[in-house]
Amino acid sequence: MSFKQMEDCMAAIRPVDDPDLEARVRSRLHRLTKPPGSLGRLESIALRYALIRGEELPPVPRKLMVIFCADHGVAAEGVSAYPQAVTAQMAANFVAGGAAISVLCRQFGIEPLIVDAGINGPTPAGVREAKIAPGTANFVDGPAMTRDQAAQSIALGIRIAREHPGVMLGAGEMGIGNTTAAAALLSVLADLDPQASAGLGAGATPAILERKVAVIRRAIALRRPGPSDPLGALAAVGGFEIGAIAGLILGAAAARSAIVVDGFISGAGAMIARAIAPAAGDFVFYAHRSAERGHAAMLRFLQADPLLDLGMRLGEGSAAAIAMTMIEASLRLYREMATFAEAGVADAT
Repeated sequence: MSFKQMEDCMAAIRPVDDPDLEARVRSRLHRLTKPPGSLGRLESIALRYALIRGEELPPVPRKLMVIFCADHGVAAEGVSAYPQAVTAQMAANFVAGGAAISVLCRQFGIEPLIVDAGINGPTPAGVREAKIAPGTANFVDGPAMTRDQAAQSIALGIRIAREHPGVMLGAGEMGIGNTTAAAALLSVLADLDPQASAGLGAGATPAILERKVAVIRRAIALRRPGPSDPLGALAAVGGFEIGAIAGLILGAAAARSAIVVDGFISGAGAMIARAIAPAAGDFVFYAHRSAERGHAAMLRFLQADPLLDLGMRLGEGSAAAIAMTMIEASLRLYREMATFAEAGVADAT
């Protein structure tokens, strides 16, 4: 996909505002056999989904969880409690069905798609090979990736979204060191000190966290990425899976498809996507408020109201899978409940 094709994708993204459609959806919600507003946020979710699809009665969609996997050169700085080999091992575990996201996908009828966006090593069997490079570079020593590679990662996500029009997409990830990259992007794009953006990630000790904060500060001081250049920020301190999630959001927005982002790392992808095309945010449901320290600040920056708050910080798309079922439930209630007139039930006077 060329830069021109990416620009065409951006040009196709429009806000979901449609006052006439909104009025018709609200009218149906009001006429369903229940007290007005009694389904709470489920009603607003159904309304938002209808606006995203541009249809008064959108069909219940197929659900696809896209899990982008990639390694990070910054892992060499000792910013994670786990060795880098875990990225490929967990990608294989996703395929084998042994991970938390695998269980949730089976439970909720979500199709998983595992994508190698940059694993440092051979692509595990059953994983879609789309490797941009065998992991990013250590962003303490130089940019995490070239600007062209950053564009390639975004193009990967756009391409996958285009392959699945009308599907409700979930965005998940796996990559040792990726909470460091996500925290660095949050610091750059929201102008936060790394002490506020960086957290424990996958079980880091206080000593590892202190090292992570120092690494991010040093990288930002050396690379000097800025919020006005999201592609440059991604290239400086990001990750291939984060760029791919940004592209998945952009591609979904261009196709008027709903997308559910998971947590902190997926949220970094949403920050990139919104910085590139602000209207893309209209198509995003934020699954949950992660226990990762910087996620609350990220959600405030995104002006996002997450669907869940379960104290989770697993990643993989785990919270997104649960949130997707809430969206499906809201849509089924909206579509399948009878109106007062259809059921022969007296309405309130």
